[in-house]
Amino acid sequence: MKTTLHTDTHSPAGTVAVHKAESRGHADHGWLNARHSFSFANWYDPARIHFGALRVLNDDTIAAGKGFGTHPHDNMEIITLVTEGTLKHTDSMGNEGLIKAGEVQVMSAGTGVLHSEFNPDPQHRTRLFQIWIFPRRRNEAPRYAQTTLDPQARENRFQAIASPDATETPTWIGQDAWLHLGRFAAGRTERYAIKKPGNGVYAMVVAGSATVNGAQLSERDAAGVSETDQLTIQTGPDGAELLLIEVPMDLNNH
Repeated sequence: MKTTLHTDTHSPAGTVAVHKAESRGHADHGWLNARHSFSFANWYDPARIHFGALRVLNDDTIAAGKGFGTHPHDNMEIITLVTEGTLKHTDSMGNEGLIKAGEVQVMSAGTGVLHSEFNPDPQHRTRLFQIWIFPRRRNEAPRYAQTTLDPQARENRFQAIASPDATETPTWIGQDAWLHLGRFAAGRTERYAIKKPGNGVYAMVVAGSATVNGAQLSERDAAGVSETDQLTIQTGPDGAELLLIEVPMDLNNH
């Protein structure tokens, strides 16, 4: 059994759990090549079930012309960020359409929804991050939202891609959670202030390298930071693209 490579440190910067890219679960089904930050499907690590309300962070590559057949979800906020190619979505709420690179979709599964996800391109792959977050309240009515992100809005700053507030992001979620993307030049120091006291942030370096609250991270490495009110980020020599997922750490109300 493979040993999970992660370390926890306690300091004034908070509690920092480092998850190296190679420590993620890996499943290669041919049509789907998936990396799991948290226990998922046939990959199970008791130390990596969730980070607060963050239950799933999957880094998926879907082969040309392939996809997921119709399957159910309930009581989960599901955020899909397409980074390359196109994803065709169909669901039992009557939504059908394409999610293209640079777009984000939120599906609040609530009392239950069926959906399928398919790469309609017969020649090119699709790459995406899929994120599952436990909702604030169970058995709400299902919802769907989709929006196109302006890539210029995350140059050397954090761009909100999902939030609890529909006036802040059209892709709002039923949890006190905020998702941001940022792309920063080399040698910068950035700070991210926690939106809600008690929340933590799961920070993944999508590309490049960065130091997050003292943890040195390379591409696809991540750090779960809690018990602090801010993140301090120093970007590496090639700059860094980061995905920040701020979530409640207390699940007692779930």
